[in-house]
Amino acid sequence: MRETLYGRNPVYECLRAGRRQVFGLTVAAGVQEKGTLAEVLALAEQRKLPIEHVQRRQLDALTGDANHQGVAVEVSGYPYVELDAILSLAGQRGEPPWLLLLDCLQDPQNLGTLLRTAEIVGVHGVVIPERRAAEVTPAVSSASSGAGEHMLVARVVNLVQTMEQLKWRGVWIAGIEAVPQAKAVWQANLGGALALVVGGEGQGMRRLVEQTCDFMVCLPMRGHVNSLNAAVAGSVVLYEAARQRWMAE
Repeated sequence: MRETLYGRNPVYECLRAGRRQVFGLTVAAGVQEKGTLAEVLALAEQRKLPIEHVQRRQLDALTGDANHQGVAVEVSGYPYVELDAILSLAGQRGEPPWLLLLDCLQDPQNLGTLLRTAEIVGVHGVVIPERRAAEVTPAVSSASSGAGEHMLVARVVNLVQTMEQLKWRGVWIAGIEAVPQAKAVWQANLGGALALVVGGEGQGMRRLVEQTCDFMVCLPMRGHVNSLNAAVAGSVVLYEAARQRWMAE
């Protein structure tokens, strides 16, 4: 399966990550070839990729009128991995496993935001369900500003079974949900082998997913609005976990 990535950062990070097969680059005629785009073209030339210059309206049609910033690349489908690959990466880095589990997150923007935050703070991999959840599409790659091209993402049939596998391997599971038993995020131990679970938009975590968590954390709120966007909440908790891990180092 082939797909078209668009936008300067996503295309650049795709070429830099080297995880996909690349078939060719398309550039809008007359676009200023400087900054990130110049780096994209340099990488493409190094790899001897075909580069086609087309009218901007042709690039608009190719990308479905997305914000392509004058460049797109035709590539193979997103390279999902198995759970073992994520755990192996943790071992290669000499670090306790750190994963992000997404329970039926459906908004591509939210998925992209969380992939970006997870990659930046050093999460080893992200796990998403095969059904009723957003996949890593070009729109998600764009929302992640290309960070998703570096992140290991596993798609699993049963998220609860995957959580049980992780617990068997010594990974603690922490759910992010404002339930009575939840600790304030800064009061919880988020170091060591850890998987953080973010629920879907609106409905939050499914019952069995919540019950399988070892403990729950929440973000206390004092304003009139009593909820946070899933990607914002997940990102804040990821950074608190990162702070604890970096302090321990």
